[in-house]
Amino acid sequence: MKIGVISADIASESRVALTPDAVKKLRKLGFEIVIQSGAGQAAYYADDMYQAAGADIANSSTEVITQSQIITTVNDLTTEATQSLSSGQIVIGMLDPYRNTQLDTYASKGTTAFAMELLPRTLSRAQNMDVLSSQANLAGYKAVLLAANEYSRPFPMFMTSAGTVKPAKVVILGVGVAGLQAIATAKRLGAVVEASDLRPAAKEQVESLGGKWLDVPMSEDEAQKAKATGGYAWTPSEQYIKDQAAVVDKALSNADIVITTAQIPGRQAPRLVHGTTLAKMKAGSVLIDMAAGTGGNVEGSLPNETVTTDNGVRIVGAANIPSMLAAQSSDLYANNLVNFITTLIKPASDDAPANDLSLNLDMEDEIQGALAVTHDSQVRLAKR
Repeated sequence: MKIGVISADIASESRVALTPDAVKKLRKLGFEIVIQSGAGQAAYYADDMYQAAGADIANSSTEVITQSQIITTVNDLTTEATQSLSSGQIVIGMLDPYRNTQLDTYASKGTTAFAMELLPRTLSRAQNMDVLSSQANLAGYKAVLLAANEYSRPFPMFMTSAGTVKPAKVVILGVGVAGLQAIATAKRLGAVVEASDLRPAAKEQVESLGGKWLDVPMSEDEAQKAKATGGYAWTPSEQYIKDQAAVVDKALSNADIVITTAQIPGRQAPRLVHGTTLAKMKAGSVLIDMAAGTGGNVEGSLPNETVTTDNGVRIVGAANIPSMLAAQSSDLYANNLVNFITTLIKPASDDAPANDLSLNLDMEDEIQGALAVTHDSQVRLAKR
């Protein structure tokens, strides 16, 4: 059974779906691997490294697809590549399922497509397949470094003969995996860090990393609702939204660095920072909008562009931060895929020949069923 690796073929994506180390792991399981020439080049994995790991090199995505039963990719396949698919093939990648316009094509081709973003993150056996966490962790770290590069002052406090340099004030909005890593990184660089999130439970996580929680008073009833839903499905009252906006507005008005991380799969990113707040911020302050690629948390942010407001605030639209750490993010992503691929094959039997692989597609399985957006010529994804 052969696994194919497709090149991203876009300038904004440097990651590759499988690394040479991942190829070695899959080869030990009995798979053959074919990779599109140059697919790993931007992540510093040359073709000869893949050949040394036991992979074959193909000249085009079409050549990879025609040879492979399982096709791995970072993002969705191009329209041209999708046309080369045939019945019974499997596509695995971060397919952006709720905005993907090719699902009907995948279904009509008889392809089973797995969108890794849909992984049930509450399942303990799925943790080593969690692409969102592995990529967000790196993104939170890199976002702070991007901010430090844009900011015209240092992060830590300095005591000098010419005077004291005050530490930078950093505000993190959204305390998921990326936000927590951003807090930890900013603290290591010596900044004073504050953070906000809809989930009251995040307060303990923020404070454990040395950050200050931006507390918004809530009624006992609201606190119970937020706790019961984990925060994400909680609909706050109008008064709470107003109170939170006032707290965030005050914090941002005094901030030097703001990093926003809030994204909702399948929906536009929530607007966290509005123009009225931007107008109050100090000249030279920096916002890193990690949700710029899905609509933006910050009013006026643009994907992959830096915008300077009239009052001198710099808004960095960081649409694909993991790609800036392509070598490491590819390593982690490839490990996630290897762990998932192992769930697709039947356990070896005592009387089976060595390396004799057969597929075990099971839509009743809690992982496979959750990730499969097309199967048996049908689109399985529930609309949002």
